[in-house]
Amino acid sequence: MLADEEQEDDFQRFLRRVDDIANLVQGLNSTDPAVKEKTIAEAEKRLHDEEVSKEKESKTVVNRTVISTQVSDVANAEAVNADGFLAILEKDAKERAKRRKKNEQLANALKEKGNDAFRKGDYVIAVQRYTEGLEKLKDKQELYTNRAQAYLKLHEYEKAIGDCEWALKCNEKYIKAYFLMGKAQLALKHYSESRQCYEKILQIDPQKESLFKDCMSEVNLEEKKMRDEERAVKEVQSGKLAALCIEELLQKLDRPDQNILYYTGGIRLLTEAVKDCTEQTLFRANNGFSILNDNEIVRRGFHAERKNTAEVDLSVSLLSLWQTVCAGNEENQRLLLTHPDVNAQLPKLLSSGVSEIQKETLALISLYSENENGRRLLVRHQDLTKFKTQCRVMLSTGVLPLFTQLLTSAKLVNEAALAHCIGIMGNLCADVVIRTQMAESKECWQACLKLVDDCFYVSMPKYQECLFAVLGLMMNLLLESNVIIQYFAVDISGRCMSLLRNKDGRIVTRAIGVLSRILAASSSAVDEVVKGGVVKKMIKFLKAGGQTTSNYGIKTLSICTRSNSQAQEDLVKSDKRFSVLLNLLDSENEMIVGNAAFCLGQCLAVPGAATSLLNSNVVMILLKHAGGDAARTSVQENAAIALGKLCVAEPRHVFQLRKLNGLAILNSSMKYVHSM
Repeated sequence: MLADEEQEDDFQRFLRRVDDIANLVQGLNSTDPAVKEKTIAEAEKRLHDEEVSKEKESKTVVNRTVISTQVSDVANAEAVNADGFLAILEKDAKERAKRRKKNEQLANALKEKGNDAFRKGDYVIAVQRYTEGLEKLKDKQELYTNRAQAYLKLHEYEKAIGDCEWALKCNEKYIKAYFLMGKAQLALKHYSESRQCYEKILQIDPQKESLFKDCMSEVNLEEKKMRDEERAVKEVQSGKLAALCIEELLQKLDRPDQNILYYTGGIRLLTEAVKDCTEQTLFRANNGFSILNDNEIVRRGFHAERKNTAEVDLSVSLLSLWQTVCAGNEENQRLLLTHPDVNAQLPKLLSSGVSEIQKETLALISLYSENENGRRLLVRHQDLTKFKTQCRVMLSTGVLPLFTQLLTSAKLVNEAALAHCIGIMGNLCADVVIRTQMAESKECWQACLKLVDDCFYVSMPKYQECLFAVLGLMMNLLLESNVIIQYFAVDISGRCMSLLRNKDGRIVTRAIGVLSRILAASSSAVDEVVKGGVVKKMIKFLKAGGQTTSNYGIKTLSICTRSNSQAQEDLVKSDKRFSVLLNLLDSENEMIVGNAAFCLGQCLAVPGAATSLLNSNVVMILLKHAGGDAARTSVQENAAIALGKLCVAEPRHVFQLRKLNGLAILNSSMKYVHSM
């Protein structure tokens, strides 16, 4: 009985070993990297244990152990059977891997066929090909999301969501699946579920913040659109006069073959009737934007290249209506700018040569720049290159005179629209040709200065936005250098000095920015601002910190101290022991460091300035920059010059330089400077 029990135990151990081997083989063939890695570690452990066991067996003394021949036979049989079973499993694994590889090739080929059909717009065929691919390989996540995209195009949103869920079973961190599921949920007006999908994207990859914001913005817009439309329907159903008026006017405008004056009058009445978001929504819901498609007379008048008086009035009325129905309504803005006729006509209207049309077109474009979605629409749907090319041609004769007129009439126009209009012109200055034309316009500079004067004494927020915008425009124009700028330099710098008292920090920063660019154009301007205490003011702002302000402030000081001895003396008095400059020399911004070193070098000409630095770490700081590897060579150059001037003005600094083994660095830096 004992022998039978031992055989049974051995057999059970054999079965357990077979199970273990089967589990190991299954683990080694797993597609999950974590499972595979764990299995490899387990297999290595088992091999190690077997080697140790065999080593112990070989050392067993025969006369100390009674070995059963039956047990030995069973063990040998177990080994043979296990090896044979393992060989079968390995062969099966190889065959399965071979089949999977073949299926993967077939699935990829079907995916490409599906992609080709999708690109051609044949979404039904695309779904068929992706489905065939999934029959070959059920765990290919790309096939699920590709099919989900096709389902979205076919408006089969529930199926799209199902495919995204399957893709996430293949890979729980598959961002594309969450993105498409969010789109499908949004189409079904499941706003909360859509937001949850997009939040998952940000959790998986915080780098996708921009995508997350765009998606959430789309959800918010769609939800707002739905609420607006529900409210508009209720007002119509309740018989509200204003709501019914919109429908009635649109119906009258839909009448064919009327005189052009009839349509112009109707459009003006419609503009007056739109008072709030509800009327804007009703305009959209009643196909108000289709007037250009459905009415041939309106369409012909709007598209006419050489417009007569009636056609000008019609176009101006239409542009005014669109401003009214799009103001603060992002869905209406989207519909208008994606309208093919409007999209194509805006650049033409701006270059029409008719001041009334140009003015209303600019106002409409400005309206889009009031929010991020509007700006994105402009970039996406307007050919900005073509727009700039047209502006180049007609800037001096068309847009610029109108723009200067708007600037000089700030109190007569909408302040917010004017601020955004100025912003657009500032953006156009990225084009060198446009910037040059504007910078050479005496009238443009005069208008900018008048606007600064008009806004200076008005503390209303909207006027402050105009002031902020015009300072930005001036900064862009000052990238140029010409006699007109030199002529206005004293006036411009004087206005900026006055603005340094403004309570809005953004305006103060931009005023310093303008100073940092205008002062280089005129020594007279430098003299005036130095007399006005610019050095003391800049030191005050530099102490307050802020990288942008520091960048502009130290550049302003470097220009003033370069040629004005009074500025050098003022800086030494205002910045005791050069604490502000030494702090700026530790900045990570190379522009700030280079200008701070330059300022320091200029101020060392003032008697006693170098002596005040004896107990500081100035030598170490300058030496670090002089021998450093900054991308801007001016940093090494200015630091080396300042260090040289420091040692000449106060020889005791040489001892510190020698202690730091810095003479060799200084000599090599100075040689480099001389070779510049």
